[in-house]
Amino acid sequence: MAPVAGSSFFQGARLPEQRLVEGVAFPAVLVPTGGPPGPGEGSLDEFLSAVRSERASRVEPLLREAGAVLLRGFPARTAADFDAAVEAFGYEELPYVGGAAPRTNVVGRVFTANESPPDQKIPFHHEMAQIPTFPAKLFFFCEVEPKSGGETPIVLSHYVYKRMKENFPEFVEKLEKHGLIYTRVLGEGDDPSSPIGRGWQSTFLTKDKSVAEERALKLGMKLEWTDDGVKTVMGPIPAVKWDESRGRKIWFNSMVAAYTGWKDARNDPVKAVTFGDGSPLPADVIEACGKILEEECVAVPWQQGDVLLIDNWAVLHSRRSFEPPRRVLASLCK
Repeated sequence: MAPVAGSSFFQGARLPEQRLVEGVAFPAVLVPTGGPPGPGEGSLDEFLSAVRSERASRVEPLLREAGAVLLRGFPARTAADFDAAVEAFGYEELPYVGGAAPRTNVVGRVFTANESPPDQKIPFHHEMAQIPTFPAKLFFFCEVEPKSGGETPIVLSHYVYKRMKENFPEFVEKLEKHGLIYTRVLGEGDDPSSPIGRGWQSTFLTKDKSVAEERALKLGMKLEWTDDGVKTVMGPIPAVKWDESRGRKIWFNSMVAAYTGWKDARNDPVKAVTFGDGSPLPADVIEACGKILEEECVAVPWQQGDVLLIDNWAVLHSRRSFEPPRRVLASLCK
């Protein structure tokens, strides 16, 4: 059902999982004005047209205020629909170069989300925080909702920084001074059994070692070739950033994810991330940080057709384990 002339295609909604953070509902939720369309009502074209016309006036102010916007009940049902929706938002695509997760291109600028096994949790992180070129925004889309579990919990980065600063001031001071070094060992091809199983050929989008070295160099990443793969060393790189647009510090890192989750046949998570001066991170503080992330997060169960738009400067995300089937797709934007 299309809204009457002069009104908005989108209206705000409340979900039981939302929480108020500093007076703002997180995440923001938009649903169709007048309720979800019935069978045969509401077209994808209407939705795409509304995205184009109301992105700047309706959606982006909410994204800036809340950090994440969930679009629910709209007529996007397939990967191709999602690709068209991402295009309608008009953000420039960011190629997935240097990221760790195994992903497959589905259509256009749409990829699978991390393809690691369903029994594995993916810890909280900012997308591609371990390299200097990261997306400003990312979209997730639920094509097939999980049988159970499989939420994508989100948490506000500035609030995590605030709590860590209150609880571990000396740790945060050292982190801000030295940053972090991320180390990861990659095979040649992808390892689908690992959450960080992306091989060097798909990481750098080439089969040529010299091209991989050029692309790594542009990222500020050092490569050390081995008989069956390569060790990548990234950093020191800041773990706390300044969000210029909002005027606040953010917990912009993959520290907990690397320390607890970068584990497979090639990688020891404790060695995967250190302070920028090479000294080890304290396990108790990492554990406490993980608890803070869980305490402050919001996990909205996926419904088929959900589109979640995340400001990567404001929000960390993760993935809970799940019972298949589940198919969540992603797209990264500059």
